[in-house]
Formats: sequence, structure tokens, C-alpha cells
Amino acid sequence: MIDAINQQIEFEAEKVKLWADRHFGIGFDQLLIVEAATQTDVDFRYRIFNADGSEVEQCGNGARCFARFVFEKGLTDKTEIVVETASGVIVLFIEDNGMVRVNMGQPVFEPAKLPFDADQQASEYPIQVKGETLLIGAVSMGNPHAVLTVDDIETAPVEKFGAAIESHPRFPERVNVGFAKRVDRQHINLRVYERGAAETLACGTGACAAMVVLRSWNQVDDEVKISLPGGDLKIQWDGNLDSVVWMTGPAINVFEGVIDQ
Repeated sequence: MIDAINQQIEFEAEKVKLWADRHFGIGFDQLLIVEAATQTDVDFRYRIFNADGSEVEQCGNGARCFARFVFEKGLTDKTEIVVETASGVIVLFIEDNGMVRVNMGQPVFEPAKLPFDADQQASEYPIQVKGETLLIGAVSMGNPHAVLTVDDIETAPVEKFGAAIESHPRFPERVNVGFAKRVDRQHINLRVYERGAAETLACGTGACAAMVVLRSWNQVDDEVKISLPGGDLKIQWDGNLDSVVWMTGPAINVFEGVIDQ
């Protein structure tokens, strides 16, 4: 997280890649930027860069970190924070128990809006990957996601299929890939291969996407615990296309430092 309101910084792709390198830089999956809002009735602008230097539209886990950062740094005293992103406005709530709840907006299933190459919208799509046919759900949570179910989360073919699906030609702007194991109607285990970052310990929009896809398949209820390698999230969505998705989880400060550019 960087405060770009009280200091001027240029975020070139090569600089971001250097900072993201865990051997020669700071090390991170995503760089999150706090900027002054450009819209009225909005508190901040939120920008996200992947470890490969590319700028992306949304990051759910980052949104929780964003809320905690601006509050603890005294950039706001609000516990309901309105933030603009490249994919629209989101609202962040810092709850009394320290958790952060995020209105992630409505899921988008229309292929052209992900974007995803498909003749028509469907609940699932066959896709050819490495000589095999996989069935995926496709949804945007402010960024594109493909979700497929697996029998075992530990042996999920993340390494085999993650990069291939991420850069599949049917996803012209690449895609985040979720490998979901349904435990029961209130619980999903999940691993995510993120666009521009490879497999990560957690992905907030990926958790939302997995819940939304399985909810649309009537495999889970309206409130689900998503267990990722980095921890658990609570995702809520009632299955109606005009309803927003709610994500709740922790955000914890780990350390602070100074970058010498």
C-alpha cells in the first residue's frame, strides 16, 4: 500500500516489477495505490498493479487492506469508505470487530463484458486446454474470472492448467482462474491462479467469483465460507443478478518501510 496523496510517485511497469521481486525488491503480489478521488461523493481513488507491472481493475483482498490503511494512517476517520476503481465505485465498511466488509458490486455474466469469446451466455462453457475439455463458469467481479470445480483441493491442477487458462485466446484480456472444491452448501475450498501474479495465497474477487458461480449452479447457499491457503473469507450473494456480492474478512498490518527510488 502506498499513499500517493501526500507524495508524488510515478508507477512505471518496470519499477513495479522490480519492487515486486521477492529476491531483489520488496516482494508482493499486488501494489495498491491510494489517490485523491476524481469524482464527487467519493472518498478516494484506488489503483491496483500486478506483480508483472500491469494495472488491473479490481482486487477484493486489496480493498480490505485499502480500508484498513487509510483509516489507520489518518487519511479518513470514516468507517464507511466510498472508493472509485477502474471498474466502478465500491463501498468499504470497517466493522466493530476489526473485520472489513466490502460491497463488491453485482456479478456480470455477459461474455462480452468480461471479455470472453462465446456465442451466447451460458451457465457453463466447455473450453479446450492442453488437449483436454474443461467445463468452466465465467464471471466478472470487476475483473474477469474462470471457475472450475475439482475433486481435491490439494491435488488441483493449478500448475497444469492455471497459466494456460489465464492466457487462453478466448479471454483476450487474460483471466483469473479459480479451482474450487465444494465441501458442502456453506463451505468451498479454493485455490486461485491470478492474472499477472500466478498462484497466490488468497484472492478476494476470486473468492466472490467462485461463490457466485457455484451459487448460480445451485451448489451452495446464500452465505459461504471460502477457505484459501491464506485464510478464510465470508461471501454473501442471494443469486439474483441485481443483488450485490458482499465479502467480509480481516486486514492486518505486517510492516512498514521506505522505498529509495
